[in-house]
Amino acid sequence: MNNELTFVIPDETIINKIYQLRSKRVMLDSDLSGLYDVETKRINEQVRRNLKRFPDDFMFQLTTEEWENLRPQIATSSWGGRRTLPFVFTEHGVLMLSSVLNSEKAIDVNIQIIRVFTKMRELLLTNATILSELEELKKSINDHEEQFELIYGYLQKFSQAENQPKRNTIGYIK
Repeated sequence: MNNELTFVIPDETIINKIYQLRSKRVMLDSDLSGLYDVETKRINEQVRRNLKRFPDDFMFQLTTEEWENLRPQIATSSWGGRRTLPFVFTEHGVLMLSSVLNSEKAIDVNIQIIRVFTKMRELLLTNATILSELEELKKSINDHEEQFELIYGYLQKFSQAENQPKRNTIGYIK
């Protein structure tokens, strides 16, 4: 079996189509249709025919406010275009789309999208680990702050003593 993808889209293209809404990473139906090279209405038809496969945590329709807030990010026109609010798909919803869209391109693109979601999750976990370690380091430094200040104070006194001009000594000169 050939594991190589036939259709390859740059990861950056996919990443730029992932948005954060309702504390979830999602993709718009129109963006997915562009990647799959099918009309948006065809994706939504397949979803409607298979609604049991798409619970609320897999797919949801944007509210008017969410769509108005998202529109400037994706540079869509406020007139013309869509007549309904878009659907968005979470990672699981994108995965489920592969079961209702049977074209070879849709399957290959789905695999690639899931890999991008996985990479993003790994990066977030790595960043969380780094942030945790930095927080521990910060606490450790704060615990030693008084000692640093004491050492710094002694160093300042020492450097000031060295910079003082030499005074003539009083007494017998040999």
